[in-house]
Amino acid sequence: MELTVGPNQFFWKAEEWGALYQDLATAPVERLVLGELVCSKRLPFYQNAILPALETLVDAGKEVLLTSLALVTLKRERKMTAELAEAGVEVEINDLTALAHLPEGARFAVGPLVNVYNEGTLAWLATKGAKRVCLPPELPLASVETLVRAGQEMGLAVEVWGHGRVPLAISGRCYHARLHGRIKDNCLFACEDDPDGLEVDTTDGKPFLSMNGVQTLSDSCASMAYQIETLRDIGVSALRLSPQSVGFVETCGLYRRRLNGEIDADTLSDELVKVSGGMRLSDGFLTGERGADWSGKAA
Repeated sequence: MELTVGPNQFFWKAEEWGALYQDLATAPVERLVLGELVCSKRLPFYQNAILPALETLVDAGKEVLLTSLALVTLKRERKMTAELAEAGVEVEINDLTALAHLPEGARFAVGPLVNVYNEGTLAWLATKGAKRVCLPPELPLASVETLVRAGQEMGLAVEVWGHGRVPLAISGRCYHARLHGRIKDNCLFACEDDPDGLEVDTTDGKPFLSMNGVQTLSDSCASMAYQIETLRDIGVSALRLSPQSVGFVETCGLYRRRLNGEIDADTLSDELVKVSGGMRLSDGFLTGERGADWSGKAA
């Protein structure tokens, strides 16, 4: 089973963004997805770092893709999406409108923000040129198994969300801006203050969700630590790891050791909590009654 590093969902300074991919050049992962997924206003701050990062990763033997935006609403965003297809790098689409800009017959990947919930959708994407699909993280194990089997028959590699705060929704409104009494067009990039998202509690003080600009994420960090063997047995091709600001390179190494059989699930989950600074883990979408459920020993 391979490891894919998904696009960074958060807004980091260009130096921090570039440093991550310099470090990941030597990390035990096979594939990385670069670019802006959440908000097009963030891209100008680090876009000059993308090409150097791409070259570094390719030189290190990594497979590299560029992500499309999750929600395309403006003319300049359509232009940005069209330019992706001209970059000479395989594109991962996270909004189906990106398909209109890809050359006919071009190979592409599908990210987890596209609702691939059944075999029909999978087959349609395959006819358009999809070669790899990361399934939405909210799917239960039975659905994952069905789609992996269908993908194998179509020649499609199927990934599963392996680690990171789960992307739940994208909005036309910016929650971070609203929190600070600003409008979206004059947000002053409030999301930069929360490099792993801003935690949101319920009115009685219980952890609930996380805000990331226009994006809603889970409060907990999904982890397939206890599901590795099951996912491998049903034919999942790769786990997707979502970048975080603390200990992410170490996180990649821990998952590789788990895949290699060098550490068990208990050890992996314990170490993940340590390197992340105490983040709560979950895997309930796959096997539990609620997405926030955790099958680990600390449940």
